[in-house]
Amino acid sequence: MRTLVIDTATRACSVALFDGHDLISARHEVIGRGHAERLLPLIAALPDSGKADQICVNVGPGSFTGIRVGVAAAKALGLAWHIDVQGYGCLALVAAMARTQMPEPLPVDVIMTGGHGEYFFEAFGADGQSVGPGHSILPGAISSLSTAANVAGDIDPQRVNGIWFDLLPDARHWVALPTGSVLPPSPIYGRAPDAKPAATHL
Repeated sequence: MRTLVIDTATRACSVALFDGHDLISARHEVIGRGHAERLLPLIAALPDSGKADQICVNVGPGSFTGIRVGVAAAKALGLAWHIDVQGYGCLALVAAMARTQMPEPLPVDVIMTGGHGEYFFEAFGADGQSVGPGHSILPGAISSLSTAANVAGDIDPQRVNGIWFDLLPDARHWVALPTGSVLPPSPIYGRAPDAKPAATHL
């Protein structure tokens, strides 16, 4: 079974095509913004224009715009190709990527850039499973929440002891996700939206 993986939840934009667990081809770019413009060309550059039997997409938490772009594209392609669309967590993938770089699987905390000066935080056990729901935190809360010796993500906790894995999610590592990581293809933003609804006057 072929799987197209789409990841646009952070400043990285990546796609990968798998046959079972074997990687066929992948593209990864750190672009900051402009995911809507880059995503479809990256998919088109894959063999058979990325045509697959199922699609997996990063549903967040992460960039509001990036998540919406990825989920919308995945659902549109799923509808066009008449295939299933599934989601996976951004922080879970970063944790899985960090574990592949460890001599042995160990617990890892993931700290990623959020918005308005906040961070996304989630702790994972050595088995790759979350030990608590991910949430948005203020920088000052890192020292009390993050206790694992290994930390992954794009935020350096600057500890005297411990290891930091400087990572952004990459679709080619989708196979490293642990069993049971499948999520609905619906955005997980991790915090309230920036825009506030307009007040209504009766």
